[in-house]
Amino acid sequence: MTPTDRLTRQLTFLTEADRLKSVLRGTTLCDGSRRENSGEHSWHIALYAMILAEHAVTPVRVERVIRMLLIHDLVEIDAGDNPIHGDYDVAAQEAAERKAADRIFGLLPADQRDRYRALWEEFEAAQTDDAIFAKSVDRVQPVISNLESGGGTWPEYNVTPEQLETRVGVKVQRGAPALWSHLKARIDGWFARQ
Repeated sequence: MTPTDRLTRQLTFLTEADRLKSVLRGTTLCDGSRRENSGEHSWHIALYAMILAEHAVTPVRVERVIRMLLIHDLVEIDAGDNPIHGDYDVAAQEAAERKAADRIFGLLPADQRDRYRALWEEFEAAQTDDAIFAKSVDRVQPVISNLESGGGTWPEYNVTPEQLETRVGVKVQRGAPALWSHLKARIDGWFARQ
């Protein structure tokens, strides 16, 4: 591959990644003014990882976590966002995301394709310390957005405290238990006022 071919592939990938800004999520911004897009979400949770890494249950390599978080939702360009409290076929969604990963990471030169696809797979598997923490902050950010916006989309999705515990809390506790303990008090307070 010539340097020009390599650069063309890299720029094609980066242009495709711009489409992530058009994928609307089930969560609103903290001020509740509109739904966030997946590009904003990826940037925001990368910032969360940078700031909150000291709360990881085990030491993490923050730079790797940030890279993981910046690419983890690229598959939503093709597969769309499925809110954690939404009703959808999980197996079908996972298959659509794998197909999207093939196409999107396949735009890159082979060495980068393999490296970033492996990083995406690591995030999805959530077995390493870095991926476990990355999953934690991925789950925390929407909770905070909903709390800051007076419940945000929780009423729309009929979210219960039990759902938050099983769909979010378990993953956050696995990677950042102190963070979940802190949020749990706010969550309990919000539901008590409803």
